[in-house]
This record gives sequence, C-alpha cells and structure tokens, in this order.
Amino acid sequence: MAPETRNRPSKTPKLSVSIREQLVPTHLPVRPVFTTLTTVATKRSNSPKLSICLLSPHPLVLSEFERILSKPDFKVISKQLESTLAPDLRSFEPPKAQVYVIDAHAARQATGALLSNILERYPDARLIVVGEAHQDANSFSLLRLGVKGILTYTEARDQLIRALPLVATGGFWVPRTVLSGFVDSILSGQTRRLKSDSVANLSRREQEVLDSLLENLSNKEIASKLNIAERTVKFHVSNLLNKFGVRRRADLILLTFQRRMAPDA
Repeated sequence: MAPETRNRPSKTPKLSVSIREQLVPTHLPVRPVFTTLTTVATKRSNSPKLSICLLSPHPLVLSEFERILSKPDFKVISKQLESTLAPDLRSFEPPKAQVYVIDAHAARQATGALLSNILERYPDARLIVVGEAHQDANSFSLLRLGVKGILTYTEARDQLIRALPLVATGGFWVPRTVLSGFVDSILSGQTRRLKSDSVANLSRREQEVLDSLLENLSNKEIASKLNIAERTVKFHVSNLLNKFGVRRRADLILLTFQRRMAPDA
C-alpha cells in the first residue's frame, strides 16, 4: 500500500490550475494594478503647464510672486522692467505666455501702455493686474483695456493661485462690487448716448420700423404692417443698428426701452 501511495499523483496542482482557469478566462487581458497607476502618473506628468509671465520693476515683488507660484502646475517667467515710463513700456518686448501678472506700481498711464502693448502682440493673452489699492474708476479703466483679473498685493498672497486657472480659461477674477459697478457704468453710458440721439435723427419710416421691433414683430410682419417690401425692412433695421451703435436687434430693443424708462428721457 505504501508504494501505491507514493506513486499516486497529487491532485492539488490540477485543482489549483482548474480554479484559476475558471476565475480568469483566457480571452481577457490581465492588467496589473501598478501598470495602471504608472500610466495615470505618466499622463499627469505630461499635461501642459500654465505659462505665466511676471512683470514688475521691483525684484522683491518678483521673488514674492515666484514663491507664491512655486507649484508644478505653473511655468513661471519673471521679467524685471527696467523703466516705468509709458514710451518705454510701449516698446517693451514681453516674453510670450498664457497669463501675464503685472505689478501696477507704475503710473496709470504707464500701466495702460504696457497692457496695450501686450495685447497688441498677443491678442489671446490674459491679464491680471496687482496693485496697492484699486479705485473704481481705475478698475473700470483696466477692465476696458482687457484686464481679466484685479487683485491687491494682500489678496494676491491667497488668491493668485486660484485666479490664474480661471482667468486662463477666459473667466474674470474681479471683486463682485467692482464688476457690478462696471456693468452699470456701461449701461448708463449707453443710455446717455441714446438720449443724445434724438428721435428727430430718425426718419418717419425708421421710427415706424423701430416701434414695430418693440412689438417683437418679425421682418415679414413689419413689411405687412407698413405695406413695404421685406428687403426694405431689412434696410431700415440695418440703419437703426448703425445709428445706435449695436449689432443685434435684441440690443437695439433693450437700449430703446432703457431710454424710454429713464427719468429725463
């Protein structure tokens, strides 16, 4: 009995193989976990960094900005401005970057010259201005120039890292009260312009077409109402858009209602 026991093949390996074949079908690939993790890490490391150009006449300000932005997601280029005079900043050649962080220590006119210079060279660039304090009038001027972010030096320490990705994708990082005041200033300016454009500047037919637009009538309906050709309606609508300085009839309607609702309209 002992020899037969020794010669009997063990069934344990076969049982193990049988179980493995059932649990892991041969037609499905086996991907080790560490391979997946390595792939994810490689993709993250290959993601493009956000390029940022820091501009300031003060080396201490540049070093502080560099410290704040010492993150792997950012590619920082620092450039010390050798002059704060508007003519020099107008001809300055800034490095190319996605977002520019500008120290607004220079005079307002000089800062404006630098901002205009950057946008003329790189129309798709995003601009963030950092300064000691920003009055509403100054902030409005910066926004009109194309600035997307406005921060004080104190705010920049905590907010600049969060502001950069948002501004880079076309957003604004501006105090809510400032942005609200800026929109109001634009609307009030348009209203004042409409008041100066007297109704006397419109022909009788243009006034009739405008009144019909305010009734939300289509070109075809206006043509039927006024007994004129539809192409004539399009001609008058085009003239109205040009006179009021807008591109869409929706804007024309909005501005006209604002004029009529104004107290001294």
